[in-house]
Amino acid sequence: MTSAFSSIKQGLQEAIDYSGGKVKSAIVHEFSPLDVKQVRAQVGMSQSEFASAFGISVSTLRHWERGDRKPQGPALVLLNVVSKEPETVLRALAS
Repeated sequence: MTSAFSSIKQGLQEAIDYSGGKVKSAIVHEFSPLDVKQVRAQVGMSQSEFASAFGISVSTLRHWERGDRKPQGPALVLLNVVSKEPETVLRALAS
C-alpha cells in the first residue's frame, strides 16, 4: 500500500507542478476524436453487438454515432484501442 500511495502522491505532485508552470515538460496523453460508426463498422458488428461487447449502452452508442454526444474519458480511450487492436480487446474481454 505504501508504494502505491507514494506513486499516486508523486504523480499528483507532478501534475500540480506542471499545471502551475513549475515544470515545462510532461507526458500528456491526448486522444483525438473518432468516427464511432466507422470503428463499429471496422469491427463488423451491429450496434447491439458492439454495445454489448464493450459495455456501452445502445442509446449512448447511437448518440455517439449521430454526433449528438462525444465519447470522453475512459470510453474515448477504449474506442481508440478498439480502433487499433479490436481482436486483442475482444480476446481480453472474453477471458
